[in-house]
Amino acid sequence: MKMVMAIVQREDAGELSDGLVHRGFRATRIDTAGGFLKSSNVTLLTGVEDSQVEEVLSLIRSHCNRRTVTVNPTASSVVPGQFYVPFTMEVEVGGATVFVLPVDHFERI
Repeated sequence: MKMVMAIVQREDAGELSDGLVHRGFRATRIDTAGGFLKSSNVTLLTGVEDSQVEEVLSLIRSHCNRRTVTVNPTASSVVPGQFYVPFTMEVEVGGATVFVLPVDHFERI
């Protein structure tokens, strides 16, 4: 048995969660936040048999897309007395960060 832990953007989480449930997988949804852009993410936890891992990964690939967004970095590192000139930058967001972990024991009570 494996635990598939997928960290995805909030925009992709609903469709991915629906896709998992439609295929008969149970998933636990935890709202999380990213460190770099401080953006809203969702972590989905799914327990599956070893033979089902590829199917879950395929669902994640099909529902979690990368995209480019323009962001305004914050001025949090400005030292008092220094001049801050705001600028924008393009960054790639989306996709998924996935961990597949072995599960020694599982019980549904």
